[in-house]
Amino acid sequence: MTEKDCVAFCRALGDATRQEILQLLQKKGEQRVSDIVAAFERSSQPTISHHLKILKHEGLVVSRREGKEILYAINEENVEECCGMLWSKFVPAKSIAARVASSTSRKARA
Repeated sequence: MTEKDCVAFCRALGDATRQEILQLLQKKGEQRVSDIVAAFERSSQPTISHHLKILKHEGLVVSRREGKEILYAINEENVEECCGMLWSKFVPAKSIAARVASSTSRKARA
């Protein structure tokens, strides 16, 4: 994953509906388009399909056909990779080491 891909990842997550779709897929697993649409009372099927197309284009979801239905699932590997890249880019190593040390000392005291 490149920095350009990470920017596209952030852009894709810049919409609340797309964030909610990813949260739904993360929580419930693979879903049919009709199930996703049903979870969003305020959005039409074409709107949800548009958001799914963007998420798929950026590699955040994967799809498969089952008969006449298209099912979508979160692409956990890509989401984790992008989140990790963002984390490493914006959280200094010192901060990570300090958090680990703090967590370890709290556990030792407990």
